[in-house]
Amino acid sequence: MTSSKEAPRSERLHIGIFGRCNAGKSSLLNAITGQEIAVVSEVKGTTTDPVYKAMELLPIGPVVLIDTPGIDDEGDLGALRIEKTKQILRKTDLALLVVDAKEGLTEAERELTLLFEKSGVKYLTVYNSSNLSACNQPDGICVNAQTGEHIDTLKETIAKISMTDAETRHLVADLLSPGDFVILVTPIDESAPKGRLILPQQQVIRDILDAQAVPTLTQTDSLPSTLQNLRTPPRLVITDSQVFAQAAKHTPEDIPLTSFSILMARYKGVLAEAVRGAKILDTIQDGDQILIAEGCTHHRQCEDIGTVKLPRWIEKHTGAKPAYTFTSGGDFPRDITPYKLIIHCGGCMLNTREMHYRGHTAKEANIPMTNYGIAISHMQGILARAIAPLGL
Repeated sequence: MTSSKEAPRSERLHIGIFGRCNAGKSSLLNAITGQEIAVVSEVKGTTTDPVYKAMELLPIGPVVLIDTPGIDDEGDLGALRIEKTKQILRKTDLALLVVDAKEGLTEAERELTLLFEKSGVKYLTVYNSSNLSACNQPDGICVNAQTGEHIDTLKETIAKISMTDAETRHLVADLLSPGDFVILVTPIDESAPKGRLILPQQQVIRDILDAQAVPTLTQTDSLPSTLQNLRTPPRLVITDSQVFAQAAKHTPEDIPLTSFSILMARYKGVLAEAVRGAKILDTIQDGDQILIAEGCTHHRQCEDIGTVKLPRWIEKHTGAKPAYTFTSGGDFPRDITPYKLIIHCGGCMLNTREMHYRGHTAKEANIPMTNYGIAISHMQGILARAIAPLGL
């Protein structure tokens, strides 16, 4: 995927800055970015909410830096801030634990390191010191966040750590050869954003181009004529999940067919579990609770896929009247035990760690979780065909 300055937030390395109040977290954020992003004050608890900064950070690449409230914040509001800090770990690829070099590691920081390890988050201890000549910490790196000394060394260290985690992941490029034609069925209706394509469509187009293949875009009604006009049959047809049935009807059986959200599930590493989770749709009964979760926030249209179309398809498929809960953006229930099934969007606005967290949470609670495209193709009897191009 692209690593340009225009990389979406979900594709950026997420670096969380953690530590006690007044350890120098905000100063470190400002030193790393070279900008006055966060308010710096001697008043304890100045940072009340996480501060996000997306930028291109050399020599690392596109990143999101997250400044968090102090882990030792006090009072009722302090408890809420601490909980917010813990939530940031769900999306953190690398944690920077900022420690006041004069005081050294305290119990609060040791608890944080245990939390990092439990969450599977790689971390780097950063000792903030005004006297670097006296700062000798073999278990971390010493910097002066006020003056910027050793910040370049810190950036280089972050780059080395992050590069060890680098993965070659593709949405679709690894399924293609140069010159292959790929048809993308992208309906332009009242739910489509005005003047642009949605993020998964943009990302798939870029990945196709990276494979030196040829993307051909069409709307649902134009799919038959598009197929007919191509001299060479397409290597693959990728459709918006909302029109899966129509796309399957118009696409000959010998042409592989899948959807944007199924490709996204594969890209995020949750495809196999999502396929298994879709089977629970066959057992839904009246009153069963279903969580329908989206990773983005948007203005819902009258024919919104999550709140309108999915429930309609579920009730047609099952003949039952389940109860629905809808969440969006960063909201995801801490207690998911009431639900019989979770149906998630493709997660294009969530980074891989956040999607893995949600999937792991569901698995730990023994709650099946699937996604829009897989659920829809299952209910329409074409799931086997839709996942066949991906080797499942």
